[in-house]
Amino acid sequence: MLKALFLRERTVLLVIILNAVVIFIQGFPESDPYSLTLELFDNIFTLYFLFEMITKLSVWGARSYFDSNWNKFDFVLVLLAMPALGAWIIGKEVVALDFLLIFRIMRVFKFFRFIRFVPKIDHIISGVGRASRASLVIIFAFLIFNFVVSLVSCFLFRHHAPEYFHDPLISFYSIFKIFTVEGWFEIPDAIAENASGGMIFFTRFYFIVVLFFGGIFGLSLVNSIFVDTMISDNNVPLEEKIVELEKKIDRLLEQRKD
Repeated sequence: MLKALFLRERTVLLVIILNAVVIFIQGFPESDPYSLTLELFDNIFTLYFLFEMITKLSVWGARSYFDSNWNKFDFVLVLLAMPALGAWIIGKEVVALDFLLIFRIMRVFKFFRFIRFVPKIDHIISGVGRASRASLVIIFAFLIFNFVVSLVSCFLFRHHAPEYFHDPLISFYSIFKIFTVEGWFEIPDAIAENASGGMIFFTRFYFIVVLFFGGIFGLSLVNSIFVDTMISDNNVPLEEKIVELEKKIDRLLEQRKD
């Protein structure tokens, strides 16, 4: 019975989906009259995940349980949901610690467990990790470029558009927005409102150059390296077949010589 209730992946997946539905409904103001019932179900689901973890630890043993990265992931997510469960068990009336209610947000992280049920997720995650490592140098160079441009822009435009370039941190964020082709026309227009003559022309030319090298060229380069590495595994079966075919051709050529 324990295996059917806590160890069957389909049962766990069903509970995750039901818990997601409950918290989704809780987000609507119209659910206030049913808030106590919904909260009860939410915490019952959290208890289920806690007992699932305890059952797996007792059946498989701690070493076997933590050998799986997915189990480590589940363990962390269950721990994140514990403060909300503890606040519910103690009771809001008994303990007037409002900050404990903030931990209720952590219950949302339980739904990340759904990721491990995605088909071929291990293959996708390994591809993302490989692509991240391959893109690391270009991403670092991109951040350095963003840092330099944000400093230059801060000193150039801080008096014309302080809302975007008041200090290096705000400037860094504003330049990053331009690199993502977000606000690329709003920011130069805001500067132009407080500038005149040649400064307006310089500002627009400056941000065209920044957008081209940072947004169009820079991000495209990062994306191309990331995507190319992600899909590189698709060529592995083809390469293996080519190698096998070459071996067969070599054997045929040797037989002809004999």
